[in-house]
Amino acid sequence: MVEMSSFGCYFSGNNIEHLPVNCWLQGAELAADEGRNAAALAACRTLAEELTELQFPAPRILAFKEGSSESRYFVSRLIPAHKDPPYKQEANFHSSKHLTTEQWTKLKSSFVHFDDPSFCEWIRNLKVVPPEKRRSCRRWDLNIDLLGVIEVDDMAGVEQRQNKSGGGKYFFCSGGKKKEVKKETGLGLSFTKDENFGEWYSEVVVNGEMIEYYDISGCYILRPWAISIWEIMQTFFDAEIKKMKVKNCYFPLFVSPGVLQKEKDHIEGFAPEVAWVTKSGESELEVPIAIRPTSETVMYPYYSKWIRGHRDLPLKLNQWCNVVRWEFSNPTPFIRSREFLWQEGHTAFATKEEADTEVLQILELYRCIYEEFLAIPVTKGRKSELETFAGGLYTTSVEAFIPNTGRGIQGATSHCLGQNFAKMFEINFENEKGEKGMVWQNSWAYSTRTIGVMVMVHGDDKGLVLPPKVAALQLIVIPVPYKDADTQGIFDACVATVATLSDAGIRAEADLRDNYSPGWKYSNWEMKGVPLRIEIGPRDLANNQVRAVRRDNGAKTDISRVFLVEQVKGMLDKIQQNLFDVAKQKRDACVEVLKTWEEFVTALGQKKLILAPWCDEEDVEKDVKARTKGDMGAAKSLCTPFEQPELPEGTKCFASGKPAKKWTYWGRSY
Repeated sequence: MVEMSSFGCYFSGNNIEHLPVNCWLQGAELAADEGRNAAALAACRTLAEELTELQFPAPRILAFKEGSSESRYFVSRLIPAHKDPPYKQEANFHSSKHLTTEQWTKLKSSFVHFDDPSFCEWIRNLKVVPPEKRRSCRRWDLNIDLLGVIEVDDMAGVEQRQNKSGGGKYFFCSGGKKKEVKKETGLGLSFTKDENFGEWYSEVVVNGEMIEYYDISGCYILRPWAISIWEIMQTFFDAEIKKMKVKNCYFPLFVSPGVLQKEKDHIEGFAPEVAWVTKSGESELEVPIAIRPTSETVMYPYYSKWIRGHRDLPLKLNQWCNVVRWEFSNPTPFIRSREFLWQEGHTAFATKEEADTEVLQILELYRCIYEEFLAIPVTKGRKSELETFAGGLYTTSVEAFIPNTGRGIQGATSHCLGQNFAKMFEINFENEKGEKGMVWQNSWAYSTRTIGVMVMVHGDDKGLVLPPKVAALQLIVIPVPYKDADTQGIFDACVATVATLSDAGIRAEADLRDNYSPGWKYSNWEMKGVPLRIEIGPRDLANNQVRAVRRDNGAKTDISRVFLVEQVKGMLDKIQQNLFDVAKQKRDACVEVLKTWEEFVTALGQKKLILAPWCDEEDVEKDVKARTKGDMGAAKSLCTPFEQPELPEGTKCFASGKPAKKWTYWGRSY
């Protein structure tokens, strides 16, 4: 007798009061193989029908050898969700977070547990013989056979049974004619980028090992695969700002209420998102303490202490830290989380000209991060008065765009704060003539949001697609030994290849795990987005070559080991450039230049990035927001690009009909 892997059935449909929820029926040790053991098959089908109360057709039952790749795959997918903590349930079943407490309790009560040892013993007593290798053991077929849910009006070979709750009709494949099959798109991906972008994104960042869900909503564990990207960007940016004589420091996480509320306009912009510490152990604090949403009010009382004369200027400080903003809208990993990592620079100058110059210098560094490292096209521009940083004089930003959702996303900001904070915190200095004056200040920041934008722009239905410049691993080497091949020779060649590439400064590793097939490894590293894969098999070993496969377009090239380093470096450069070119092409295809309100409404409905002439009046922008408010969110100004198209004399504002002053990008945004 051979031990088996887990047996499970997956139901998807309107199981509770017409709500789209997901349920699992999870077993302990797999039962039988169709056509190999009729008695065992019948017993398992009877059990399944009893447990499902005949609401659905019995699922197809498969058997696999313990430890096989197919078995491991099913075990990883068929988890007992009813036992998972809430954050894990939310991660795997996103629709569950829309249930009320009463509905969730009702759902959990319907789960069937298989913890009784007698059940496991009964399964073992069936003495099932595992099948020979079969076509349906391929990954695509497995997804259809067991996990693929079919939602149709009729299907040959499968009896229809109406869900008792009155929901739709849902069926499992059981050997009948397949029609309109919802199949998985890759190893562990259930959604496509085009069909369900939100669910696709949530799956990719988890299955690509970027994040793990935490037990506090809106907070996420950043795994090494994500942190390594952050560190690469940090290394670049930190070196560049040090060339500008910016010094790193660190200020405390906590803020006193008095200091936080000193700049009223500033704190009003953040007030709904401020988290407060109110207890110490079991004791209530006499005065609650805020957790920084940003650090202007934390740092500037000490700027007033440290700056006395013109010799103390400029003062340029930066800190790499975390901040907390208690978002109430839908939290999204990297994009909108309650705690995130960032750098924040805070500088003080004697003159406005110096401050203005630095604003643009920093903005150019942010453009470099997005375009040269993350391969994401961005637009540099200035925010409207309505979108300016609370308490600041003006705000500049780099703006990206997500074609799949038709939404802009603020990539990073560089603010000129003017003298407003200097006035509030009394940051004064004495110039060379002995005259008193107030400093001019800037603040600028980018965060781990950059990583989320990268995933959204480049990811595909196989998983992440990482630009080589920021990939923790630029290249993975995979041995492909065939039957009777020189396995040790192939493994040695893989190790030697990694050594050669590593010596040349390329971030490379070999996947020598012997418990996974080459095909499984291909899918695994594609999911993680490694830019280049090298395969070494018997033919490659004999011909002193390797086969290189690009992640961005799947192109395959045989490379002589003699020219390995030069060829690989060239391919990585081409991948980096191609990712940028493709992203720019997709973004530019979404840009709609228009001049009337009717055109604006049409383009907005088509998820376009809109460039329109505007009168630059705050009331008009507020009116645009009010007139476009809906389920998808209101439109807003994204930025006024520095590179302005020609504005012919007499051009009218698209929204008000007043004389236009500038071209501005508009659209929905994150």
